[in-house]
Amino acid sequence: MSRWGDPRRLPIVGVMGSGNDPHEEKATILGRWLAQRGVHLLTGGGGGVMTSVSKAFNETPDRRGRVIGVVPGEDGEPKSGYPNSWVEIPIITHLSRSGTLGRDVGSRNHINILSSDLVVALPGNSGTSSEVALALSYGRPIVAFVDGRDQIPDLSHEVPIRATLEAVSAFVDAQLEGLAAR
Repeated sequence: MSRWGDPRRLPIVGVMGSGNDPHEEKATILGRWLAQRGVHLLTGGGGGVMTSVSKAFNETPDRRGRVIGVVPGEDGEPKSGYPNSWVEIPIITHLSRSGTLGRDVGSRNHINILSSDLVVALPGNSGTSSEVALALSYGRPIVAFVDGRDQIPDLSHEVPIRATLEAVSAFVDAQLEGLAAR
């Protein structure tokens, strides 16, 4: 039986990227495609790419999956500005570290990566770099949907880059097929 033999269990695709810059062109086409693909979308629940991809996913007709946001918090309350209005399932954490501290044990980035069956990284900064590094260290399949390695600081050469949705979708489909067969 496949990993997703239960029709209620959809794969979770984590999309990581800038919390400030929306990178709307790539985030929007990716969000729509993922919604049509029949997966859950997981982000950090904030602004920028997280909002753009969540909005596109949420607004896609006849989607099966949900928008999950792993939200930074403190004292049981979400960080200001979180979750964005497109998150349907907010997971409020007590983990407030991010950015250059994104690999620290006090960062929700560990949950983002460990909860994702595979990861797509969009352009971003130090927080995105930390999520990419965590995906590699935890052995999660990852692809960068960027035009060049310079769009994510210190992007490892272990991470394949793809500049088109067609190339990203081929990577995602191959990974999902491989994971489902396990």
